[in-house]
Amino acid sequence: MLTAIAAGGLGFDVASRDPGPSDVHVAAPNGDFGRGPVRPLPFFYDLHTFRAEGGLTTVVAAFAVEAGELETERVGDNDRYRFNVTLLLADTVLHSVTNRHDSVFVQLPRRMRDEHVLYTHIEVEAPPSRAIRQTVFMTDPTESGIGQMYWEYIRIPDYSGTELMLSDVALGQPDAQIGWERRGATLALLPTRQLPSRAFDVYYEIYNLPAGNPYTTEITVERVADSSGKPTADREPVSLRFAGESTAAADGTLPELRRMGTSFAKGGYRMTVTIEDLTTGKTASRSRTFEVQTSGRGATMVPAQPVAPLIR
Repeated sequence: MLTAIAAGGLGFDVASRDPGPSDVHVAAPNGDFGRGPVRPLPFFYDLHTFRAEGGLTTVVAAFAVEAGELETERVGDNDRYRFNVTLLLADTVLHSVTNRHDSVFVQLPRRMRDEHVLYTHIEVEAPPSRAIRQTVFMTDPTESGIGQMYWEYIRIPDYSGTELMLSDVALGQPDAQIGWERRGATLALLPTRQLPSRAFDVYYEIYNLPAGNPYTTEITVERVADSSGKPTADREPVSLRFAGESTAAADGTLPELRRMGTSFAKGGYRMTVTIEDLTTGKTASRSRTFEVQTSGRGATMVPAQPVAPLIR
């Protein structure tokens, strides 16, 4: 199915995948990719996990691709960009598979700049597991033979139980009108190697913080790499602190959507969210690394349309 493969070597704690030339291996085409040119399609992705009903875990994959990597076709007076995205979670112990395959397209009066980013997301629910082979695909159906795959072994966290916990931390473009919708929030999820230097939204969920309990939230951002990727700690961390009273729903979930209004220089950062229940003294913490790009490249959120049913 795919014409380019990048495999393994990526830990679960890494925020997103930035393909390099040494990562790509061109495989023999087959199926729908049996004709036409063969070339890789580098893209970026993130995975986020949250509590779902029935002991399951919601897994959200955010994808982004630069417009210059895609082919276009003329539709009337417009240029159309298309790409397909797939998330596959294979439990190597239970021998079960969760799979979703969606299609994305957008028509514009003229081609975008090559560095302009098109991004989307897909969502599945899966049982918690410590033995998951996660695979993400992106293909360009405009011309046969263009695509890429990345895979890694990951775990899917179990958010059941009664202990104070935090979900993954998700980042997105501010003031989203369309995007991933969750518990009254709309987030334009950008893979975290593609964030602009200006403000962005931060979303996470607190689990098992009883309604009425006072609590504090601290968000700390520290710089871990400069614009060249060289490790650095040349600046004091940026910290935000909030106090409030839990309004958790009956299922024990309290969503929080925060705005990071600070402008960050180009480079790599680590964000840590820490919650303290002031009634019990218990704490929970979650971190995510991200990378700030220059703000002038532009990014457009495009909803994905399902083209295949969920398979379990």
